[in-house]
This record gives sequence, structure tokens and C-alpha cells, in this order.
Amino acid sequence: MDGCRISSLLPTSPSVRIISLPLPSVPGLPSGAESTADIPPQTAELLKLAVDRMRPSVADLVADLRPDIIFFDFAQPWIPSIAGPLGLKTVFFSVFSAAATAYLTVPARGRGALEASHGDLTGPPAAFPASTALAAGVPAYQAEDFAYIFKSLADGAPPVFDRVLAGLTGCSAVAAKTCMEMEGPYIRYVESQLGKSVLLAGPVVPEPPAGELGSDWAGFLDRFDDGAVVFCSFGSETALREEGVRELLLGLELSGLPFLAVLNGGVSAASLAGAGKGLVREGWAPQQLILRHRSVGCFLCHAGLSSVVEGVVAGCRVVMLPQRGDQFLNARLFAGDLGVGVEVARDDGGGFRREAVRDAVARAMRWPPEAEEKAEKLRGFLMDVEAQGRFMEDFVWRLKELASASM
Repeated sequence: MDGCRISSLLPTSPSVRIISLPLPSVPGLPSGAESTADIPPQTAELLKLAVDRMRPSVADLVADLRPDIIFFDFAQPWIPSIAGPLGLKTVFFSVFSAAATAYLTVPARGRGALEASHGDLTGPPAAFPASTALAAGVPAYQAEDFAYIFKSLADGAPPVFDRVLAGLTGCSAVAAKTCMEMEGPYIRYVESQLGKSVLLAGPVVPEPPAGELGSDWAGFLDRFDDGAVVFCSFGSETALREEGVRELLLGLELSGLPFLAVLNGGVSAASLAGAGKGLVREGWAPQQLILRHRSVGCFLCHAGLSSVVEGVVAGCRVVMLPQRGDQFLNARLFAGDLGVGVEVARDDGGGFRREAVRDAVARAMRWPPEAEEKAEKLRGFLMDVEAQGRFMEDFVWRLKELASASM
């Protein structure tokens, strides 16, 4: 795979070497597509098949390098079978919250990947921690969405559930971008299910953004009072359907507050009708810089882990409108367990109306003192440089301990 885009994101360091490996071709996968950002969701399974075909070249590389530890994620569950015969340790790096892992991809789900029904997924797996927000289960529409992880979506491709569980059970240890302070019950449950440690890197709060907000964004935001603007963004890979875009924008209008919405997926003129009280853009936006602008007081997002953390760190009230998969579980974590966000109400089929958007924004902007206290406590924790540094120090220490342990 092309290392150019990866190397451009890393600090210059003589200890980091990027090695490019060719991505094998798969029928139906566009030439040059090397990440999910390059392709529509329905093509993602083909990308995983292409990664599977890299196994021989990865095996040769590992045999040559003989690293102390190999990190991998759910797309390469075959890494432990390469590392084991060579006496090498492996760490499964989970890109999901511990809440999502605990609810969906632990052995207690207890059946073949293709046998799960929507009804089964409305409830948590056996022995799930009763003190958590997810102990009560999820609505049927969310369970139906989760069911895709148990299905093979391309010929010869194992379901996502099989990939994740194989990686979790086959690795030497699990690593996750979280901490006990935020997800303690879920982390302990995952450890008990897998019978192995979860190495915690902490929430990994992003560095304050460099540079200044461009005049096209600042020119709009500068017009408003402190904390008055609702900023709405669903990340680079999440798009609403046209009806959802329309209800979202009309809901923001009903809130009576100025808003800035950055959306994906082709926002039609019909969807934009009535959006005169705000600014609507498509594509990429400097999210961290916008969140830290003095006039932004509320952040409406898809409940992606990094997005919610960025919103809390910026001091914004967070409103969540999850669209798929782990986003639903993240929303329950932040709104239910941590009490630092508001989730937009949905109907039984998962749809939402403009009034629900208006009401969620109003609730967030009129947080009671106890909610404000929780948000400020979490923000202080996330911004504590020493505390966050200790997470990384402990993470490195535990990696060294793992590397020196006997197989």
C-alpha cells in the first residue's frame, strides 16, 4: 500500500520507517483505492479482500524484520497466525469504543456469525455490566443496523464480526484509545470475556490546531455573540439522505440560533430550502478551529469518538445524531454513561423529525447545572496534560512488559 499519505501525517523521525507494499487488485475495486475514504460503503468489503491478498507479502516482511510486537486491526485477523510461529507478539488495535466492542464483538454473543438475529442484538450479551447505559439494550432499528457485521457482503469475505473476534481472540493483547475513567465497566467486561489485558492509551486528545481559521469561515462566525452558533458536521465518511438533510436543516432553523452546517453526499437545492438563517457547506472543514471559535457554543455531530472528544475539549454543548454502527453505541456512552451530551430523539424506524433536532439543541443549550458540571469535569480531565501523558507512559511500559514476556 502507498505509504506517501501515511508518512505525510507523521513527524520526521529516524526511528520511523515507512515501507510501501502493493495492494493486490480485486475485481470491482477501483484502481488506486486504498482506504474507505476513496470508495463508497458498499465497496468496502472488496478493500478488505484486497488486504487479505497482501498476506504473503506481509508474511515475508515480518519474517525479515522480526519486530518485537506487531500492531494490527480488524482488517488483518490473520496477523497472529503469521507472528505465532516466529515467536512474535501481536496487539489488536481497536478503532472502536470499549462500549461498542463490549456490546457487539465478544465471545458471549455465543453463536456463529451468520446466526445472529435482530432480536438477539436488541439486548446485550451475557454477563454484561448492569450499571451501564447499554445494559437496557438498543432499539430494533439499531439492532437491524448492527446485523450487517454478521453477514458476508462479498464473495469469500468473512463477516466483520468474524474478523474482529478472530483478531481479539488471537492476539497477545488488545490496545484501545480509551481509559478506565471513561469506560471502566466496558473495559473490564472485555478483559473478562477475552481473558487478556486491554492496554489503554487514554483518549489521545488531539493537539490544539495550528494556524488560524480562514476568512471564509471566520467572516460568518465573527458576526455572532459568544457561544451563540450551532456547528453541525458529520465527519468525512458519514452522509445523510436528502430527507434527513432537510429535516436537520429545518430543525436547526426552528432552534432560532445561527448555525454552520458542513455536510456530505450532495446537498440538493431542495434540501437547502429554508436554510437562510445559517451557512451550509459541502465537503471538508477545519473542524477543530471552528469548534474553538468563540461564537460556537453547540456541536451537532454523528457521535464519532474523536468528534465528540473534540467538541467537549472545545467547551461546546454536544448534540448527537448517530447514523450507523458504533456511532449509536458511542452516543449512549456519552449521553447515558458520562452525561455529557444530548441525543436527538428518533421514531421506531430510526427516522427523526425537525422538531426533535430543535428540541435536542434547546436541551443542550439549557443544560441543568449537574450536566454542566459533568461536562466541565470531563473537559478538565481531557485537557490535563500530565494525566494524558501518564496514560501514554503506562501504555509504553506495558508494551515493553509484553515484549519481554515469554510466549
